[in-house]
Amino acid sequence: MATIEECRAALDQLSVNLARADGAVRTTAALDRSLSCHITDLDTTFTGRMSDGRIQVAAASPGPPASRAQIRLSMTGEDLVALVDGRLHFAKAWASGRVRLEAGLRDLVRLRTLL
Repeated sequence: MATIEECRAALDQLSVNLARADGAVRTTAALDRSLSCHITDLDTTFTGRMSDGRIQVAAASPGPPASRAQIRLSMTGEDLVALVDGRLHFAKAWASGRVRLEAGLRDLVRLRTLL
């Protein structure tokens, strides 16, 4: 099981990866949206924003998200770390229910370039 610190580090690495991206991925990552990532096995939610091609984590709090972010992710800590490390493919994890992604239709269409 991944720790809260490992999950935070994975989100930071994802932010670095998005900042290094170019083309369509860079354009999509430039969305300005609130973001939450609920780590189900740790019952912890990271909240922040996706903007300027980065993910800026503002807080980590116990339990499910207290408010509804525009982009909402939910997964185990191990799956988050594996996704960022490239050991788990997002589309397969999403299709199998290991990862949940919720957002408005327009954002989902744009986010598919990141997947």
